[in-house]
Amino acid sequence: MIAFVSGPVAALAPTLAVIEVGGVGMAVQCTPTTISGLRMGETARLATSLVVREDSLTLYGFADDDERQVFEILQTASGVGPRLAQAMLGVHSPDALRLAVSTGDEKALVAVPGIGKKGAQKLLLELKGKLGAPLGSSGLVGAQRAAASGPAPWTEQLSAALIGLGYASRDAEDAVAAVTPQAEAAIAAGGSAPVPQLLRAALQSLNRAR
Repeated sequence: MIAFVSGPVAALAPTLAVIEVGGVGMAVQCTPTTISGLRMGETARLATSLVVREDSLTLYGFADDDERQVFEILQTASGVGPRLAQAMLGVHSPDALRLAVSTGDEKALVAVPGIGKKGAQKLLLELKGKLGAPLGSSGLVGAQRAAASGPAPWTEQLSAALIGLGYASRDAEDAVAAVTPQAEAAIAAGGSAPVPQLLRAALQSLNRAR
């Protein structure tokens, strides 16, 4: 297995990074949050998981080993493949997923595109005890405090992802403002802001403004 890749960032897209390793460009599938931490031309190290299929080899990249471990554990649940596991990590951090599973937070899983109410209930049962307790020392109280204070996490994720793709801070702010109604509608419906979809919508608004 390819445990990690390290090298200059050669290209970035909303869910893809190309890392130059020994003169070879390695295409790595990443969440927008992971992409937001990368910069063109700068050296990056991504923990990776290689998914082998009959007709493809796909490399998934993560900010750290913990995220990769959670990605692999998620796939032990029936019906969860690498794309859905990555979608779950695109919406929630590893500790947020641990918290959701340990507290039976069905709504947190339903917020992930591709997971319905019955699917969330099934996942909570199958993943119980597998992910363990949140690693952060703050635990449930800290998570509640974070949710109750400061800017909405999705705005920070989205802005950082756009800046990581090379957009100026002002353009990133304008794009975030343009998709805010879409995010607020998702939150009002009882879910959370779908960052991957919001990133695509933000990029479309930026392209239209050019």
